Amino acid sequence: MNKTVMDAFEALRGLEDNMTLMLGGFGLCGIPEKAIQAMHNLGVKGLTCISNNAGVDDFGLGILLERHQIKKMISSYVGENAEFERQLLSGELEVELNPQGTLAERCRAGGAGIPAFFVPAGYGTEIAEGKEIRKFNGKMFLLETALTADFAIVKAWKGDTAGNLIYRHTANNFNNMMAMAGKITIAEVEELVPAGELDPNCIHTPGIFVQRVFQGEKYEKRIEFATTSD
Repeated sequence: MNKTVMDAFEALRGLEDNMTLMLGGFGLCGIPEKAIQAMHNLGVKGLTCISNNAGVDDFGLGILLERHQIKKMISSYVGENAEFERQLLSGELEVELNPQGTLAERCRAGGAGIPAFFVPAGYGTEIAEGKEIRKFNGKMFLLETALTADFAIVKAWKGDTAGNLIYRHTANNFNNMMAMAGKITIAEVEELVPAGELDPNCIHTPGIFVQRVFQGEKYEKRIEFATTSD
């Protein structure tokens, strides 16, 4: 089955206000740049975005925050976005913070059909408020629920027309697990090849989880912090 679409706008057909989205990437690495820009241009609003981070002020999810297109963020690391901070403190943006490993497992569990699980991270903190707590082997755990989304939007290095995906290095972070947890999964790829050209042993996300795939061009691949040495 050929799952190729022309571009990000065609891939996002059916996206409406007030939907829940998963967006892959870690920091600015492996984020679906083209789909985010298309959402910005489409002007959809009231979105709940599940993402490890919230981009920066002028890139990634930061451009959606700037136009108040996001009503809620379910995230882990959000410290590099001044507009995010302003909206949070002013009450304009609802935020659900998660320990990073918990967020990853909530996404993975959603894709695996596991409704909830117990985890020790967050016990004794504000994260635990309102959650069921149980003791296992002398240690306290809290119950976390799985996450799913109307759309999961991921970025891969290579993909084929059947939707099989290969991520490169650090980009194989939240992308892989989120690709399993969307009702509709969209993959934007740097290189799109015919089905059968990818080594099956190298595929991270099987095409059965992907409904639409398109090839993006001219990726910026920004770096949040450039560390150099003399």
